[in-house]
Amino acid sequence: MSETLSEQILRENAAVFDAMVTHRFVKDIKAGRLSKEVFERYLVFEGAFVDTAISIFAFAAAKAETIAQKRWLIGVLDALANQQIAYFEKTFAERGIDPAAYNTAIPEVAAFRDDMLAISRDGGYLDTVAAMFAAEWMYWTWSKEATRYEMSDPLLKEWVDLHAHEDFAAQALWLKAELDDAGEGMSLEERSRLSGIFGRAQALEIAFHDAPYL
Repeated sequence: MSETLSEQILRENAAVFDAMVTHRFVKDIKAGRLSKEVFERYLVFEGAFVDTAISIFAFAAAKAETIAQKRWLIGVLDALANQQIAYFEKTFAERGIDPAAYNTAIPEVAAFRDDMLAISRDGGYLDTVAAMFAAEWMYWTWSKEATRYEMSDPLLKEWVDLHAHEDFAAQALWLKAELDDAGEGMSLEERSRLSGIFGRAQALEIAFHDAPYL
């Protein structure tokens, strides 16, 4: 049986993917030692990116070829705007966090935002799928493992649980299936190009998760 596109992508990017799912940020969550300061900086950086993700998935919806794809992506946009953004609004209010007091223009945060947006704006539909598959497969992978560990901060637990939930899993699996469906009969060059986008996105994620510690 031939290798699916997602299998190829995950195999070719195993090293950078493993580096992200074993990142210090993930290890600190599992060990119960993620500091309040690091978590709150991360929340501000991630909250800003979720806003960007709305634009990223909007580009994908605009470039999608089928109504089934567009319907799914409209659902993704709804979840981002009305579930994830709502989490940040609630968390910032509960913690007394002023996002304006944080510098989201630092290179590691700005590069993730700008490069991921450029992939979706300047590339095709599958470019966005490959980039967001990198982000969402990664989050689902480590979050479902992290749920087995005790977390004293209820807002941190809520964030991890959100990414281990079956709704988020369905989104990660949908992106995987989109790649696999498109990969049938795809040229080796195109498969390699999309694999490169996945790897680039994963490297951006690593630097982004370094940022709260800087």
